[in-house]
Amino acid sequence: MPNDTSSHSSRALGGAASARPRPRHAGPFAGPLPILTAAVLWGTTGTASSLAPDGVPAAAIGAAGLVLGGLLLFLTAPGSRSLPGACTGGERRLLALGTLAVAGYPLAFYPAVARTGVAVATVIALGGAPVFAGLLAWFTRRSRPSARWATATAAAVLGCTVLVLGPGLAGDGAPVDVLGVVSAGLAGLSYAVYALVGGRLIAHGHSSGAVLGVMFGGAALLVLPVVLWGAGGGLLTVRGALVVLYLGVVTTFLCYRLFGHGLRRTAPQTATTLTLAEPAVAAVLGVAVLGERLPDVSWCGLAVLALGIVFLAVPVGSRARGTRLE
Repeated sequence: MPNDTSSHSSRALGGAASARPRPRHAGPFAGPLPILTAAVLWGTTGTASSLAPDGVPAAAIGAAGLVLGGLLLFLTAPGSRSLPGACTGGERRLLALGTLAVAGYPLAFYPAVARTGVAVATVIALGGAPVFAGLLAWFTRRSRPSARWATATAAAVLGCTVLVLGPGLAGDGAPVDVLGVVSAGLAGLSYAVYALVGGRLIAHGHSSGAVLGVMFGGAALLVLPVVLWGAGGGLLTVRGALVVLYLGVVTTFLCYRLFGHGLRRTAPQTATTLTLAEPAVAAVLGVAVLGERLPDVSWCGLAVLALGIVFLAVPVGSRARGTRLE
């Protein structure tokens, strides 16, 4: 992409750009809006995967969606084929790391959904992602996250925690599946890693579509054996094919095009906090579609989560007239 990332993003991602980009007015589809749109759609992944035919391993369902969506991202993004050759050695290593992280996400997330349920797995994975992103950014660049990010993330993670623990606090919750929780946490770490890698490469001036196309296309090849070995005939049924089509085209291809576009003007730490809208959507769908029950305390957690997202997403003061978000 052109070097039109915000000066904040350039600093947050290592200050790779040698010249300060000229500020441009952020239109309605710049920054948080496409990321929030993607988050809402991502909130449907757990519910969609639960509708797959019985007997299909959860990891195979997620991997199948990644194979379809990842190949679409690679084939449709201009510059994907030439990007590795245009990168420096360090950037190619970042691409490889991001590819591994992308491949790891569905292999950890969908089994977590199967073990802990849609709402809990999504909340843990996405609630942990901004924490991992902020800490990784701090450790790798020795820069502290902004106070605004820390406040919004703390509120959002608190809301996620109350949402998850709500049934137990209300006295009617089932025991938490430890392996499912660990798997969801690994999914959150994977997401944070590839969000940071993608953001850094985009800040270096590479096209967001090409960066995500290479990472997701490579990840599609990595997880293809999981599909071939574990899917069986379940995904070849009409129901299975529809689930894979939705996961691949909507929640992978479309959502990550939106996400990559949003990363052009949004720091990865901020992006991962904004995507905490996903567990809220997942929890509501779990109640409305799958019959999961949330007590009043969990709904209070959802409210706190929403306040944290709004605080981060909506510009205040002089930022309302600026071209970027913190």
